[in-house]
Amino acid sequence: MGKLEGKIALITGATSGLALAAAELFVAEGAYVFIKGRRQEQLDKAVKEIGQNVTGVQGDAASLADLDRLYALVKSEKGRIDVLYASAGIGEFNVPIGSVTEAGFDKVFDVNVKGTLFTLQKALPLMPDGGSIIMTAPSPT
Repeated sequence: MGKLEGKIALITGATSGLALAAAELFVAEGAYVFIKGRRQEQLDKAVKEIGQNVTGVQGDAASLADLDRLYALVKSEKGRIDVLYASAGIGEFNVPIGSVTEAGFDKVFDVNVKGTLFTLQKALPLMPDGGSIIMTAPSPT
């Protein structure tokens, strides 16, 4: 029996990197995992890679409507979230500071700050006492 047997997890930004590896590990440890990503093709690939006990949900972390749709699905299918791993994020890592635009700044903050805040806020009603919250940030690739 795995450490996460019977647990329900939600991992955002789980189409690559550390969040995808976490999703794979969570499933291996017995959890059922919902993964969220912006790009459907990468999301489908991640679901296939994980293989079992996973549902992929396309959406943008900066969109409150997408978050509402995500949590409605989780609530209807599993009723709760035991582990929230908020990892959705973007960055403009190759843009010199003198070339940062207001639109680029707004996009990064919408996903990384607003998206993370509302991902957490909207998860709370589905989290039982003793639930876990893990928050990460994007890193340059």
